[in-house]
Amino acid sequence: MADRSGDWFAQAQRDLSHAVDASKGGHFEWACFSAQQGAEKAVKAVYLHRHGEGWGHSVLKLLEGLADHVSVSTDLLDAARALDKHYIPTRYPNGFDQGFPGDYYTRKEAGEAIEYARQIIEFCQGVLRG
Repeated sequence: MADRSGDWFAQAQRDLSHAVDASKGGHFEWACFSAQQGAEKAVKAVYLHRHGEGWGHSVLKLLEGLADHVSVSTDLLDAARALDKHYIPTRYPNGFDQGFPGDYYTRKEAGEAIEYARQIIEFCQGVLRG
């Protein structure tokens, strides 16, 4: 099987860029979701680079699965925990008692999600280069 880790990492970077653009446009729920997606794809790129395959959508669980091979800091795991909270409710109105996701997400949350994703993506880039 061909190594597609570069493709997954490139998309992770684009997802992060989309998160920044969405936040600038006031679409904070999409910024949070795109940040989560960027982090998820970056970690999956590491799995592919190591000739494995990461399953699922939890950035936390994916990073924990790498811990036997690379050192993953507690701060990075906490960033993953925060991002995982944005996987479903950012997209579905039934994630809240009433209203839609855009009613609930803020610029601050989007900024935090973007920063967490950036940290995870940079970590993954280091692993891919090493």
